[in-house]
Amino acid sequence: MARILYDLRGIDEGLRFSPYCWRVKYALAHKGLDVETRPWRFTDKEALAFAGHDKVPVLVDGDEVVTESYDILRYLDRAYPEAPLLGEGVAEARARFFKHYAERSLAPAMMRTIIMDLLNAIHPGDRDYFRETREKRFGRALEEFHSPAKGLAQLDAALEPLRGHLQESDYLDGDAPAAADYLVFGSFMWARCVSSADLVSNADPVYAWVERMLDQHGGLGRRAMRVTDIEGAYR
Repeated sequence: MARILYDLRGIDEGLRFSPYCWRVKYALAHKGLDVETRPWRFTDKEALAFAGHDKVPVLVDGDEVVTESYDILRYLDRAYPEAPLLGEGVAEARARFFKHYAERSLAPAMMRTIIMDLLNAIHPGDRDYFRETREKRFGRALEEFHSPAKGLAQLDAALEPLRGHLQESDYLDGDAPAAADYLVFGSFMWARCVSSADLVSNADPVYAWVERMLDQHGGLGRRAMRVTDIEGAYR
């Protein structure tokens, strides 16, 4: 049976922007595993009922159904131990730290910078749902939450630990990328797919790392559709 990954789509079926799904797609490529991606929308909860879950990513691998990006990476290491992603002990603890760092420091800053671009990139049938759920989370209208100047300043500060690490090593996991890199890079792919905003200066070591990550696995990230590729997306 083919491996299937349920993957969030946007205004075009080819626009796939979930940071959590990008983590998994890079992890699968790292393992050399083929996967069929199935487009999913925020409001299509019924399509994931079989998994007892209401969000992506959901990976179906034969009889196995795995949800949540980090748990999928752990599953891949158990099921396909060659080319490990997480490792054990200190290595897994490092990866778990970068997971929380991406979700709690980087993503909020990026969200504040690109949220109106993100809204525009979402399928029209999902926009009311997205607005309602995010405004409830933020406690304000999306237009009030949106503040690129504040978001970029917040992101610049949040990137300091990453800069320090990447001045000494090409990747977060050392000489080659693995789980820590994929867990963080998913957020950069999310922003890249839905927005043309320049989040990082090209003189920044983080920028050079992003470029290296885009080229990994045959240019997996660089080949991905962006909202700017879609004719009329901003009309």
